Amino acid sequence: MFSDPEPLVGTWVSLADPAIAEMTAPGFDFVMLDTEHAPNSDATIAEGVRAVETADGDAVPLARPLDNDRGRIKRLLDLGVGGVMVPLVETTAEAEAAVAAAKYPPDGERGVAATRASDYGRSLDEYVARANDDTVVIVQIETERALENVEAIAAVDGVDALFVGPADLSANLGVFGEFGSDRFRSAVETVLAAGDDADAPVGTLATNHEGIERYTDWGFEYIIAGTDAGHLQRGAKRMREAAREGLQR
Repeated sequence: MFSDPEPLVGTWVSLADPAIAEMTAPGFDFVMLDTEHAPNSDATIAEGVRAVETADGDAVPLARPLDNDRGRIKRLLDLGVGGVMVPLVETTAEAEAAVAAAKYPPDGERGVAATRASDYGRSLDEYVARANDDTVVIVQIETERALENVEAIAAVDGVDALFVGPADLSANLGVFGEFGSDRFRSAVETVLAAGDDADAPVGTLATNHEGIERYTDWGFEYIIAGTDAGHLQRGAKRMREAAREGLQR
């Protein structure tokens, strides 16, 4: 999907109720289902995948594993997600491990089984034949060590895209939440340059309109536009404040 020249806009879903994913997915290019910082299990992710597939539109369900673990990545892919976004990748060896976990032999080490991804085995041959080409591998750049190695990470065969984790990267740089700071922007420019050299699109998460404007101006090629929890909180706050203001008038 990241080979498409059109810029992609995704959304983030952490809440376990599949209705959230189903309501959120329409109009987006992909939905990122989170397990790193969310209390999601394989079962709730499976329901989230079904919800995205059921929703109107063509959003692709993706997932973020808890960490760069071959077993965790395999389990998510077996549920039928279109790819994974692997957190805290800092070296070429770690990027290669993520790719190996996501790809079947001879390109990787993913185990073959009759799971939901292959219609429980009914289309196993077809799925195995196309999975390596279709499965997206995104690696997150979130630390100074990752910045030091980002050119080599971006060039790893099988890495389809890079993702700047803004909260973790800014914290690691000592400027947590200061997304307009020179230090954070310089780091972003390093990642963007590495992605450009390797022909690997670079994206990030924007949690408000200001962030969307900033990151699109900086040259990011895909954006995750907000999170389910953020939309819920901001929407509730706007309605609450409007109601209180109206009642006080």
